[in-house]
Amino acid sequence: MKFNHIGIPTRGYFEDEIALPHLHMTVSDHKNNPFGIQWQRFDEDAPYPEIVKTMAHVAFEVDDLQEAIRDQKVIIEPNSPIEGLTVAFIEVNGAPVELMEVDRNICKEDI
Repeated sequence: MKFNHIGIPTRGYFEDEIALPHLHMTVSDHKNNPFGIQWQRFDEDAPYPEIVKTMAHVAFEVDDLQEAIRDQKVIIEPNSPIEGLTVAFIEVNGAPVELMEVDRNICKEDI
């Protein structure tokens, strides 16, 4: 696993917001700082578990997402928010963890 970012939910506004209407959220750029801090504000209708909308999570890139979630408590099933990226959330010791499988041959974003 390779650390990617830490997502911190907030209800406030932050500098240089990036709206992601298809995901029902707004984020900051986690690459604008050396520690991967990403602020996240969820829309009222965001279809995510409360634990994800209210607690910070750490995100890791994995080589094989299906293998990484095997025998884990999956709280958001694998899905593809953008082409070439598949993500899932698991709960570990009461905290959300995001696992990300990136196909860099397809994914055009700088994940």
